Amino acid sequence: MDRPTWAPQGIDLERASAARIYDYFLGGSHNFEVDREAGRRAVEIMPDLPKIMQANRAFIRDAVRQAAAAGVTQFLDIGSGIPTFGNVHEVALEATPDARVVYVDHDPVAVAHSQALLADVPQAAVVEADLLRPKELLARVAAGGLLDLDRPVALLLVAVLHFVEESADPYGLVAQLRDALAPGSVLVLSHASQDTRPDEATRIEKLYERLGTPFAMRTKQQVERFFEGFEPDPGVVLIAEWGDNAQAAAGDPSRFSGYVGVGRRP
Repeated sequence: MDRPTWAPQGIDLERASAARIYDYFLGGSHNFEVDREAGRRAVEIMPDLPKIMQANRAFIRDAVRQAAAAGVTQFLDIGSGIPTFGNVHEVALEATPDARVVYVDHDPVAVAHSQALLADVPQAAVVEADLLRPKELLARVAAGGLLDLDRPVALLLVAVLHFVEESADPYGLVAQLRDALAPGSVLVLSHASQDTRPDEATRIEKLYERLGTPFAMRTKQQVERFFEGFEPDPGVVLIAEWGDNAQAAAGDPSRFSGYVGVGRRP
């Protein structure tokens, strides 16, 4: 396979990437045929997937505006993926000119494109780091100097924790991040779930497993555990029940599998 000019050296062009599959679902162009094939197979299982991803992006935009309205001007987006229209820094800067945004991802393609996108945006930066190593991740963010972790931060963990297996202790990882945040910080989280569509969810999990990517859908009660130490408002809800997404769900929230929530650290 010919390597596109935008593809960093060293990445495996024959192995699908969760970030690039997500880019494909959102109509992006920074993906390979192996990613598109995986995406097509996933859509065959759950035809609403592209709409679910779009609803997820709508949730991000609304949650960022909500955090900014509450006075939070710093945003840490972990598992940010490949840049798409309506990025966090664009929404945040529109909401408050004092916004500062740091994107974090471990995918080289996502990092490379974020760097290119942010070349002329001094209020935003990207860090290559892994959620599975939170202390190292936080150290790299702090070293960048753009965010002051002694002040409130909006921590975005959007569509990323379902790629963390139970054996990696996802709740412990979130707790380490939480404990590094100042009071008044906000957790913005979305997570895939098997609650409303268990058969399709199981097939999606198996598909990602065959791709070599862990994928752990969780129940509402399990997703709520991530908010320990935060005060969620209005609580963890189906993604279709958040804001304008209800109209997109055409009166059937169960079609949009997954939960979202926003919580404040007291």
